[in-house]
Amino acid sequence: MIGSSTMESIQPTSSVRAQAPPAAGDGLARGVMRAPEVLVQETAVRPQSTGKALEEVLVSAKNNECLTIGVYESAKVMNVDPDSVSFCVLATDEEYECDIALQIHFTLIQAFCFDNDISIVRVNDLQRLVEILGDKAGDLEDAHCVLITNPNEDSWKDPALEKLHLFCEESRSLNDWVPEITLLER
Repeated sequence: MIGSSTMESIQPTSSVRAQAPPAAGDGLARGVMRAPEVLVQETAVRPQSTGKALEEVLVSAKNNECLTIGVYESAKVMNVDPDSVSFCVLATDEEYECDIALQIHFTLIQAFCFDNDISIVRVNDLQRLVEILGDKAGDLEDAHCVLITNPNEDSWKDPALEKLHLFCEESRSLNDWVPEITLLER
């Protein structure tokens, strides 16, 4: 139990005062009304640009031999050298949504990525991801997890990868820990 002398010494560090909403003719009211419109425009453009950025990064990483494809192969890389992993893509589609083993693997991979500050996204079009990865993907079974690795810091830089890292950071600030990206159709 806290003594009365302790309670008297506790002071609030700040106070919050309720304010009346701005008047209809007030300039602030007009600014408040415009803000949602801007956000709607940004979110309408964002899926297309992030999908395009992800495709660019995957193609560039494939050309630079900086991809690891497959759940088990990715787990090995993360276990041996987590610092080499720059980005993680988890992919599924309707056929695999109910695959409990795959969902458990995804949960473990997500936890590992969070613990090691690795940006992570989901895509819901496994077939399109396999098309982007080409021969390197093998079959659909292997493409559920794709890691973009960077063996040493100076070997490969991609502005689209930086854009994806920023997208993930912004999503985390909005409590969307594993944002979903829609890949563009060909």
